[in-house]
Amino acid sequence: MAQKRSTKKKSTARKSTTAKARTMAPASAQPSTTMATQPAVDTTKKVAMKPFDRPLDGYFKKNNLNNAKVTPLPNLRESDVMFAKRVWREVDTRDKMNRYMSSPKARLIDILMEAIANGELTAYDPTPSKEDPNGDTFARPLTPGQAKSRVADSVMVDKFDKNTGDKIGSVLQAGEFNPDSVVRFRIKEDWIFDKQRSVFEPRIIGIAPLMKPKVGGAAGADLDYTPIFWVYFPEARQVLAVKEVVNRNNDATGLSYDDVFMKRLFASYIVKVSNEKDERIKDYAQGIDRLYESEKIKKSLMDWELNLWSY
Repeated sequence: MAQKRSTKKKSTARKSTTAKARTMAPASAQPSTTMATQPAVDTTKKVAMKPFDRPLDGYFKKNNLNNAKVTPLPNLRESDVMFAKRVWREVDTRDKMNRYMSSPKARLIDILMEAIANGELTAYDPTPSKEDPNGDTFARPLTPGQAKSRVADSVMVDKFDKNTGDKIGSVLQAGEFNPDSVVRFRIKEDWIFDKQRSVFEPRIIGIAPLMKPKVGGAAGADLDYTPIFWVYFPEARQVLAVKEVVNRNNDATGLSYDDVFMKRLFASYIVKVSNEKDERIKDYAQGIDRLYESEKIKKSLMDWELNLWSY
């Protein structure tokens, strides 16, 4: 019996030492299960960058003007024109009602120049000639480069001889265009009474930005504003229809420059009306009398329409 007990003790001691050896074994000797499940990462492979998605500047997207189409005017026959009067008027962007035309966000001159540069509009030479005394009949088109050179501020640059260094002359060099220098626009329009529709309405024919010529000396101060080029308004309507007007009171008006001209949302004064002598108002009126004459012509047009009806 004593021999059996000693045998059991030995076997129990062997089991305990084996278990201790297993528990005391170093971590390096144990098989790693985490390294076996994770695949090797290829560091040489480049990860594709996500394309830039520009966030929306606001909480709604303005699509109305981008897809705007011009509303065509009713067809007009010569036999239906009972009365017609041609009027030239000027719009001053320094006027409180017209300040949106000189806003840095959407200047009218910038819109016209960009359209001319892209070939969407044609600029016409305003220089008077024998066939075109006023220079506003759209007779001679200008290239985009010629139109740009006409609005650039020109500077007189001296020319010197390379050998002697003496001045041999001077040349007029075109400088950078300053859009703030264009503060007036001239509008050529016809006031027409259509007896077929019984409507007396104005129809704009052309628009011309004006600029005062830069001439040194006291003589330059007396020069009047002259057209830079003429733009045919029916051709420009589609360009103006997709350009939003900046409103100082409301950003959600959705008005375009085409709406402004068609709805007459601008202040202006008449500088000429068709007459037998082809005179401008400044040819026979001076000072404040020019404004009085302008209002007189405006009232005569309104009175002509009112006199058609009897009450």
